[in-house]
Amino acid sequence: MLRYIAYRVVLGLLMLLALTVLIFVMLRLTPGDPIDAYINPTIPIAEADLAALRERLGLDQPLPVQYFAWLGAALSGNFGFSIQRGGAPVLPLVLSRVWPTVLLMLSATAIAIVVGIVAGIVSAVRKNRPADISLSVFSFLGVSSPAFLTGILGLYGFSVVLRWFPSGGMLTPGRPFSGLDLLYHLILPATLLSIAQGALIMRYMRGSLLEVLSQDYVRTARAKGVREFWVVVKHAVRNALLPVITLIGSTIGGAIGGAIFIESVFNWPGMGLLMINAVSSRDYSVIMCATLLIGASVILVNLLTDIAYAAVDPRIRNA
Repeated sequence: MLRYIAYRVVLGLLMLLALTVLIFVMLRLTPGDPIDAYINPTIPIAEADLAALRERLGLDQPLPVQYFAWLGAALSGNFGFSIQRGGAPVLPLVLSRVWPTVLLMLSATAIAIVVGIVAGIVSAVRKNRPADISLSVFSFLGVSSPAFLTGILGLYGFSVVLRWFPSGGMLTPGRPFSGLDLLYHLILPATLLSIAQGALIMRYMRGSLLEVLSQDYVRTARAKGVREFWVVVKHAVRNALLPVITLIGSTIGGAIGGAIFIESVFNWPGMGLLMINAVSSRDYSVIMCATLLIGASVILVNLLTDIAYAAVDPRIRNA
């Protein structure tokens, strides 16, 4: 098991290193010159001053030199300064937005896991019945609906038309902090973010449980007179959860991408909204730091998922 964990950790570090290269190259390939973000286009600037600024920022060096300079600074915790925020250090700025995004992600994932597993069990047990058909239609709609569409429709339906939930923000302006107020603002965006993830978990849970229910040991338990409820709960669900564990970890990346749209729709003060504002203002330092942190989080979640799956199923670590 320790050898398997060490192998997965090394592989995760290599993936993180490859991610730094990808982020750096992709941003350098975007249209325009990075130096444009540092100057005011309405104010004329001499070529000598422009060249001096480019040299001070290291933009006159070859790309490999620029990459290793940035990587060395990043490893020491220096991700540069935010142009949009008046020269504020990037790392504290990005870290200050982690908590709202983590809260939104954990809430959405918890909803998706509970609803997806329960709905998958009901759908499998009630195969080809009205409950199964209704849940299957919901799952197909949930998987095929992008986050920005569900976010806009949910905002319009539940905030504008029905006025059940606030239309944006994390807290009510002008009021002291309250857990109930935070929950009131969290319910709608977290639920909308969980739709695609929960629908996918439901489909996998349904298929996995149907496969397990057709196994010989399940038929043997039924033949012995074990009640159907205990056949499903005690004998089938536990084994059917194995592939779902891997799925939950793999859907975290998609949920993070969906969180960017949900945060922009609901003006949720997390990393997604910060990244959108940084892209619109071409704040390269913030974009690189936030993207790297998100990518590292996805790699870490997948690593923990693989370890958990290997702990449950010894065949994985012995393969």
